[in-house]
Amino acid sequence: MKVGVPKEIKTHEYRVGLTPGAVREYVAAGHSVLVETNAGAGIGATDDKYRKAGATILDSAHEIFASSEIIIKVKEPQQSEWTQLRENQLLFTYLHLAPDPEQAKGLIESGCTAIAYETVTDARGGLPLLAPMSEVAGRLSIEAAGAALKRYAGGRGLLIGGVPGVQPARIVVIGGGVVGTHAARMAAGLGAEVTIIDRSIPRLRELDELFEGRVRTRFSTIDAVEEEVFSADVVIGAVLVPGASAPKLVSRGMLSSMRKGSVIVDVAIDQGGCFETSRPTTHADPTYEMDGVIHYCVANMPGAVPLTSSQALNNATLPFGLALANKGFSAVLENPHLRAGLNVHRGRLTYRAVAESLGLPFSPIEQAAA
Repeated sequence: MKVGVPKEIKTHEYRVGLTPGAVREYVAAGHSVLVETNAGAGIGATDDKYRKAGATILDSAHEIFASSEIIIKVKEPQQSEWTQLRENQLLFTYLHLAPDPEQAKGLIESGCTAIAYETVTDARGGLPLLAPMSEVAGRLSIEAAGAALKRYAGGRGLLIGGVPGVQPARIVVIGGGVVGTHAARMAAGLGAEVTIIDRSIPRLRELDELFEGRVRTRFSTIDAVEEEVFSADVVIGAVLVPGASAPKLVSRGMLSSMRKGSVIVDVAIDQGGCFETSRPTTHADPTYEMDGVIHYCVANMPGAVPLTSSQALNNATLPFGLALANKGFSAVLENPHLRAGLNVHRGRLTYRAVAESLGLPFSPIEQAAA
């Protein structure tokens, strides 16, 4: 199969769909890999490195989309990309369609088959292609919070870990999944006072054992969220409903009761955000202030550390991508975990949570594939 890797074009997105090491695996499996020139520049992978790995370098994204049977990317296709997709072409990337009706419409109209990294599952019920970027984003969220807390950035002028004799920052993490766990790990390691809020008592027990008392846990209720958010210096939004829009857990009205100069980091912004006042920002202009609260809502946080992120992502996506290259759409029909990743097929939405979030018809895969 012809596998295409275009250069990412989202603002300050430096990751790449396939590293040279991953290209070698596809070539060894008998596939042709077409890479857009300079696609790997953000991770220091030159065109020559890709050629040595067995790839063919093409001069433009147009050539990549026109020549490839499967497109492997990192971020959701932008308008100039989804208009180049076609019927029977496979797209394998992050999609985050629930808060993005324009992209959903574009993919539907293209007739392509789109498999979303973020809804592919594994035998343990996890999200193996979302997890590595969630790990990165969770850790970066604390770095972002630390920067936004600085006085010149509009924050309270607070050092996350404090110093001897001075109280550290109070950090509240809403959501105890992969993002929340890694955010809490970083925050606790810096010496912050950390609380994790989650609705799963078994998960709270696991977190309590994992952190051995270094992190507080609270069951999520309206009262608990308000109490913790109002006394926090930093609130990390780390809530995930696979495929669906994130629930709004902090309202606009709550901001007036938060500490002035406190910081919100909404890691759920790819799925619409879990704060009512969140709107997507970029690495070029990452924050904005509303009612005295600093908002950090960068939609591609791991793109800031592309070398780490690309390697981690390729490690996770490789077996699934090879299965698609080896068998085409048949791999989706045969593999229940890839089936869970199917979001769009032949002009139909095939992931229920996405369809419900967008208010569009849902087609079971059996119906869409008929």
